[in-house]
Amino acid sequence: MKTTHTFAAIAISASALLTGCASTNDPYNNSSTNNGAYNTSASSSMGYGTIDSIQVTRGPGQPSGSGAVIGGLVGAVVGNQVGSGSGRTAATVAGAIGGAAIGNSVEGNRAANSGRDMYQIGVRLDNGDYRTIVQDSVYDLRVGNRVRLVDGRAYRY
Repeated sequence: MKTTHTFAAIAISASALLTGCASTNDPYNNSSTNNGAYNTSASSSMGYGTIDSIQVTRGPGQPSGSGAVIGGLVGAVVGNQVGSGSGRTAATVAGAIGGAAIGNSVEGNRAANSGRDMYQIGVRLDNGDYRTIVQDSVYDLRVGNRVRLVDGRAYRY
C-alpha cells in the first residue's frame, strides 16, 4: 500500500512540476499577449499596401508535455524495482526525474522536426514603408494583391 502512495505522490509531483515548465511563447503567434519579434507596434497598426513576396518558412512544433509525464512514470516504475526501504524511494524519485527529463527531450526533438508551415509575407505599404508579416496561412493571397494590414495580419481587399 505504501508503494502505491509513493508512486502516486511521485506521479502527481512530476506532473505538477512539468506543467509549470510548459511554455506558450510562440514567436509566430501574433496575439496581443505575445511580445515576440513579429508583434511590434509597427506591425500591429493598420495600413494598406501591395504584397511583394510570399515565402514558406518552417515554424516550431508545439510539445504537449505528455513525453515528460510518460517518461516520469516509466522512470518511477523502473526506479521502484531497485533496492529496498529508503534506497528504493530515492531510486524511484531519481527514476521519475530522469525519465521525465528524457521524455521531455525526446518529445521536444520530435516537435522541432514536425513544425508547421508558416508564411512570411513582404508588403510594400502605400506610404513607402516595407513590412514583413508571418502568419499561419495565406488563403487567397498572392504576390501583387492589394492588402490591408490589421493586428499583424494581411487581408485581401
